[in-house]
Amino acid sequence: MIFVENKKRKIERIQKEHPGAYILDLTSSSTAYAQKLSPFYPHGGIPIHFSEGEYAMSIEGIWQGLKVFEYYDIDHASFCNNTMKGLKRTVRKYGAPLGHRKGTHGTELLSYYEARMLIYLPSYKYILEKIPEVYRIVQRIKEQSKISDIVFLDYATNIDVRDTSSPLSHAGLVKLYIEDCYPTYNPLIKEYSLDELQSRKTLKKSKKVN
Repeated sequence: MIFVENKKRKIERIQKEHPGAYILDLTSSSTAYAQKLSPFYPHGGIPIHFSEGEYAMSIEGIWQGLKVFEYYDIDHASFCNNTMKGLKRTVRKYGAPLGHRKGTHGTELLSYYEARMLIYLPSYKYILEKIPEVYRIVQRIKEQSKISDIVFLDYATNIDVRDTSSPLSHAGLVKLYIEDCYPTYNPLIKEYSLDELQSRKTLKKSKKVN
């Protein structure tokens, strides 16, 4: 099986909970080949959805570049950033986020959930399938998962796309892809409401107690 754990946790604790598991750091700070699975990694040539003929260096560059803020529109510089640094665009500097533009020349603004489903997910799936070195890495991990448990380390651990209360784990997306459960957009399925999120949080706490 494949598990996703927060990289900030003590490695000894993770090893105790998952004895014998192969632990793989999928963050941008990893020094291993797995760093190439990070959305910050500058593969280049990644199509920007709803923007025919335009490409970006990284997934994070697309995600940040298409953001629209109260005082600032999209950022073309994010698309060509190949350093894995300086990609985050902050509320303090740009004002409240208004949404993600549907394409570099689009007039429609997508909600956070819509942008996740229509931009982030298909963009990340693109590198999993279309970037040869990434595809080979994923296949190696898939084969390893048949032999032993694998623990992915990521700074985010949310693998439920409907939960917009926290960032989505790209490690979780790798897990779902390997398990043939990669999420796809369905306009009939919406993000969780605040009441649903609270109910899920309460249920999770009760399971821990029991």
